[in-house]
Amino acid sequence: MSFLIRVQLPDSPGTLGAVATALGTIGADILSVDVVERTGGVAIDDLVIELPSGRLPDALITAAESIPGVEVDAVRPYAGVLDTHRELELVEEIAGQPASGLEILVEGVPRIIRAGWSIVVAATEDGLQRLASSSAAPEVPITHLPWLPLERATVLDGEDDWVPETWQELGTELAATPLGKPGKALLVGRPGGPMFRAAEVARLAHFAGIVAVVLDG
Repeated sequence: MSFLIRVQLPDSPGTLGAVATALGTIGADILSVDVVERTGGVAIDDLVIELPSGRLPDALITAAESIPGVEVDAVRPYAGVLDTHRELELVEEIAGQPASGLEILVEGVPRIIRAGWSIVVAATEDGLQRLASSSAAPEVPITHLPWLPLERATVLDGEDDWVPETWQELGTELAATPLGKPGKALLVGRPGGPMFRAAEVARLAHFAGIVAVVLDG
């Protein structure tokens, strides 16, 4: 079974190799690595790891944190490998089928930023509208979004009053970015975390800006 493990580690030569060696001692196989953020001498990396049958994911945490200075932010099941070129492929797909652009967007975004789901919402004269939802998005009605209109991409507080109770129970981390206009936004959720890093929010904003131009706002 494959898992996505997010680690904080000293941004120094050899540290990631030491983590890989430690994971190898429990039979874990690293399928791919993505650098999420580097700041203040600390690196945040996402690793997709295949764990042998019978091994518990807790073993990944123990192995990784056996290296001095390494902390595991989160571990969760994950299908596939990390691919930093998916943004371009998704933009091309949206450009080729603009009539279905929002539906393609919400299905593709979770794969790009390793989220659980995504939704496009808009504030209209008739109230809030859900314009598109990924297949894994919660179906609970959203009646109030105090942060919309939205001027810039941001991390949202998953325990705010507007957040549905079921989302809060799952410990859902949330982020949103304008989609062409402040009154339209792309909302993404990660049930169980990890939290969205600043670099991930910037990546989401940049991608949404490109898609908005393709779809003409």
